[in-house]
Amino acid sequence: MKIMRFRINTLWHVCKTIAFVLTFLPGLLVISGPAQAADYPDRPIRVVVPFGAGGLTDIVARLVAEQLSKDPAWNVIVENKTGAGGNIAAAEVARSRPDGYTLLMGSIGTNASNPYIYRKMAYDPKKDFAPITLAATGTLLLVVNSALPIHSTEELINYAKQHPGKLSYGSGGMGASQHLAGELLKSMAGVDIQHVPYKGLAPAIPDLLAGRISLTFDMATALPYVKEGKLRAIAVANPKRSQALPDVPTIGESGVPGYAASAWYGFFAPAGTPADIVQLLNDKITHILLQDDMRQRLMAMGAEPAVSTPEELAAYVAAESDKWGKVLKSLNLNLD
Repeated sequence: MKIMRFRINTLWHVCKTIAFVLTFLPGLLVISGPAQAADYPDRPIRVVVPFGAGGLTDIVARLVAEQLSKDPAWNVIVENKTGAGGNIAAAEVARSRPDGYTLLMGSIGTNASNPYIYRKMAYDPKKDFAPITLAATGTLLLVVNSALPIHSTEELINYAKQHPGKLSYGSGGMGASQHLAGELLKSMAGVDIQHVPYKGLAPAIPDLLAGRISLTFDMATALPYVKEGKLRAIAVANPKRSQALPDVPTIGESGVPGYAASAWYGFFAPAGTPADIVQLLNDKITHILLQDDMRQRLMAMGAEPAVSTPEELAAYVAAESDKWGKVLKSLNLNLD
């Protein structure tokens, strides 16, 4: 009987202990979350860029990473992973552990337009990311090879109509901002210009200089050659003129009324990343982007800081997705 009573008492105490743990477990979990975030970061943070080095996506990521790494507690590295219009890099980040140590330098393609271009997507831009902040908007400068007899949007349209299929434009890949700008121009102006995608825009510039392609939409990589007279700037795709080139008209005011396209870049983490880590990253990155020195460096390359809250970035991406979804559906661009 004593043995039986001992076993019953022991069992009662075990059950009581389990009940106590279950009662306070939620509170313990809540406490542990911020404790982990308080230690962040305790190892290097990786920013994955979906395009090659030298383009504005890469430049913005590296400028921010450089400034973040000036804090002794932060070590931020940038990794370029190209392919499939940015889908390979974006899918890798989406599948990464949501702990704030793997981030995406996202853009219009990876986070808004690609689902309307590619039949098979290994990630869902709307569900698989935690927006951190918008980082910058980029000027899409329409530049042509200087050997072409084209000095304005009107002349470009006339030349394209007189020589259908002869002109070609380069982009940083399917779904990249240059691709969208080019397809929108073709659609609204009713011209036939061939699209030549590259793995990032930087490799397209040598071909443009050599005349193997006719034009592109970019400022960061093209502006030095415009200043040297090797490329000719004829218009700006953005809704407003660029502060860096105020005398260059927009496409909308020089031949295609209502036309507007622009590039943008933002930081994203995998969905499920703790909110306090997302907010910490937002605070650190926006502080860097709002510094006068950073603003001047970006504007020299045709970009402007454009910070946001995580919620504002989510709303912005949704609006961009709706806008370009309508355009791309009408073009029926479906890739495997």
